[in-house]
Amino acid sequence: MIHLQNILLKRGGRVIFDGMDLAVHAGHRVGVVGRNGIGKSSLFLLLLGRLLPEEGDVKLPRRWVIAHLEQEVAPRPVSALEWTMDGDRPLRELQRAIARAEERGDDRRLAELYAGLEAIDAYTAEARAGRILSGLGFAAADFSRPVGEFSGGWRIRLNLAQTLMCRADLLLLDEPTNHLDLDATLWLEQWLAQREGTTLVISHDRDFLDRVATDVVHLEGGGARSYRGNYASFERQRADTLALRRSMHEKQQARVREIRAFVDRFRYKASKARQAQSRLKELERMTLIAPAHAESPYRFSFPGPGKMSNPLLALEDASLGYPGAAPVVEALRLRIGPGDRVGLLGRNGAGKSTLLRSLAGELPLLAGEEERGRYAGVGYFAQHTVETLSPERSAMQHLAALRPEATEQAMRTYVGGWGFPGDMAFHPSRSLSGGEKARLALAVVAWRRPALLLLDEPTNHLDLEMRHALTLALQAFEGALVLVSHDRRLVENSVDEFLLVAEGRVRPWDGTLDEYRDWLLRRDDDARRNRPESGARPDPASRRRAGARKRESVRPLRDALRDIERRIAGLEPEVRALGDELADTGTYRRLSGEELGELITRHERFRADLSRLETEWMEVSERLEASRG
Repeated sequence: MIHLQNILLKRGGRVIFDGMDLAVHAGHRVGVVGRNGIGKSSLFLLLLGRLLPEEGDVKLPRRWVIAHLEQEVAPRPVSALEWTMDGDRPLRELQRAIARAEERGDDRRLAELYAGLEAIDAYTAEARAGRILSGLGFAAADFSRPVGEFSGGWRIRLNLAQTLMCRADLLLLDEPTNHLDLDATLWLEQWLAQREGTTLVISHDRDFLDRVATDVVHLEGGGARSYRGNYASFERQRADTLALRRSMHEKQQARVREIRAFVDRFRYKASKARQAQSRLKELERMTLIAPAHAESPYRFSFPGPGKMSNPLLALEDASLGYPGAAPVVEALRLRIGPGDRVGLLGRNGAGKSTLLRSLAGELPLLAGEEERGRYAGVGYFAQHTVETLSPERSAMQHLAALRPEATEQAMRTYVGGWGFPGDMAFHPSRSLSGGEKARLALAVVAWRRPALLLLDEPTNHLDLEMRHALTLALQAFEGALVLVSHDRRLVENSVDEFLLVAEGRVRPWDGTLDEYRDWLLRRDDDARRNRPESGARPDPASRRRAGARKRESVRPLRDALRDIERRIAGLEPEVRALGDELADTGTYRRLSGEELGELITRHERFRADLSRLETEWMEVSERLEASRG
């Protein structure tokens, strides 16, 4: 059992916990929730012994092994499979001891150590590591790749794989789904639900917590309160507590009216019968939990686009992908009109991001026809969008640059609803946290008043309250929406239809997300059953011919990758030079205001181009690895 008693913790002069008490029973899976900055990560550091409280006691069973998901991974020459297996500490200790015993020629000790390997089932370690890597979205060809070859997000997945490999009594996971797609998130839920031992997980994904957590710990006001049950149960219990503690009726009813207006919008559309029923259930749930969100700092909407063309965008017999490479998606027929709300499903690397980039106009069609309406402005948010923010500009300056005619009061009200009240509206974006930058980037996208909103994993780095507010804003959005997200609560309550991107095609998915999960599990089971036995090997000539065919098929992707790398190599020195010039205080004395503005604009444009190229490099790399596998 974990027991924290009367904890007083200060960081940087700020009180994080004051008189905090917390007990966690062995074997429970606990979701740790609370606003950003409230102390969730500090709680983990206390349990790890990396922070010591000013007062109070932190008590854990003496022999417990703790595994913790680290957020940084230094590039290493070891392979992904070996890195994952490093998480099995007893295995590695025995292997090192065996190496020492072999050097000494100590046969008796070797016999003991090999018996130890048998006792911990060490001979299945490689298979266990492979299952974890596959579940997290790595192709078989990735297993032998050095850790340093993977991008930052994929290295975080490798860290997660190593953490899951650990024979831990206590597992601490801080935002484990941030860099996962929906398929990997579904696999992780199943893995954690079957795991023995105690688990504490920080997450802003409601559905993930609903399926994983047996308990919820809510941090607030320097203390912690435990709730039995999953996240939905916590919301209801906390709403009851708040409703009893103070009058919440007026705020609750306002929120209910807001949700009901959305539900009424679809009630009488026969084609949306299933979605309408789902939303009615969501209304019932949100009616119960409205008090729990009444104090949220976020109150925003996506401004209406005004005029909208019909269709906004149409593709006919389109091939999508990267110039010089094989198409990622082919024979695509797609029509998006005002009010359409589409969720994209499919495995990582299947082409969802490529499809969004093509819809945004960032990637030209490889073949086919495209029709864009006159009033079809696009708002596109992806992970690289955050990098296009100017470090020196504040939230207010970003808005003013897009719509100079807007009044200061209108802009202050707008950014205040996105969580930038008062002086925060004037802080340069370089001083903001990752979550704050993500919020600002979304706010800037919405400020453009798009008719077509394209969102690629918009919830990464957003807290639970912000995700809730984003869901409500998307429900009320009058334009069209195409969404990729591993946050099922957001998807289920924001879109009306699904498209499945798989095997180079895009087709309608008529089922629910639960049915999609079941389909994935069935397909994985079928693939395992149909996998050929390792002993059945083709003859050498057949292997050579197959290898030649595979090398030829991936040649265009390799060429495209080299071209992107060449362009990145050309841009990086420019971005560094401009950044150094802007960091030099003499630049601001030497240049006129107009010249300085041109310098900043050029730096922002090059940074945005570099960020897009890096995203393109990751997507082509994933496509190449999938082809090799």
